[in-house]
Amino acid sequence: MRFPYSETVLEHFRHPRNVGKIENADGKAIEGSPACGDMVSVYINVDPKTNTISDVKFESYGCASNIATGSIITELAKGKTLDEAKKITWKEASEALGGLPKIKAHCSVLAVEGLRSAVENYEERHGLVKDRKPTTVETVRRRLKKVMNPMAGLDLVRTNLVRDINIKNGTVRVVIDLPPDHQFASAIKEEITEKIEPLWDVKEVVVEFTE
Repeated sequence: MRFPYSETVLEHFRHPRNVGKIENADGKAIEGSPACGDMVSVYINVDPKTNTISDVKFESYGCASNIATGSIITELAKGKTLDEAKKITWKEASEALGGLPKIKAHCSVLAVEGLRSAVENYEERHGLVKDRKPTTVETVRRRLKKVMNPMAGLDLVRTNLVRDINIKNGTVRVVIDLPPDHQFASAIKEEITEKIEPLWDVKEVVVEFTE
């Protein structure tokens, strides 16, 4: 099936802006999954004096709309304050691209969510979160929904790899239903820690694997 893409969408698809990865980024996030067909990673660097985004890049795995939206979102976000970047909507992104086919609107939503999550990741790491709620098991579970199971292309929760979550005195313990010597165990542990450690009241993240 062919979709009526605008010239602007095609331009950003063929020549996307700000493609790539920022090593040691101040904030980063991944939204979507390969199994669903679309995924986007967003990386930001922030000027701490002005709280503005000094650099932003993205990596996209998906259709033309996904790539084009990632491109336009990074253009819209660069130079914005963190608060301004979080207020960018999927409608703004779609309008800036000259419109997207209705069936592809979710692609712009994915890119916007990636940008917001990258900003929130920065804010958490730098103690800028205003509404500090205690970390709960459900909070952790939501974070684990953004950690991919490389064997399935879906998250750890949907593939039933999360055996247990326990929170006590600032320590979050997560038990994953994989042997500790599994080829992906190290990468999964690193990503779990990366997602949970920034939470303001978490002192330690312990990831355990079943024997």
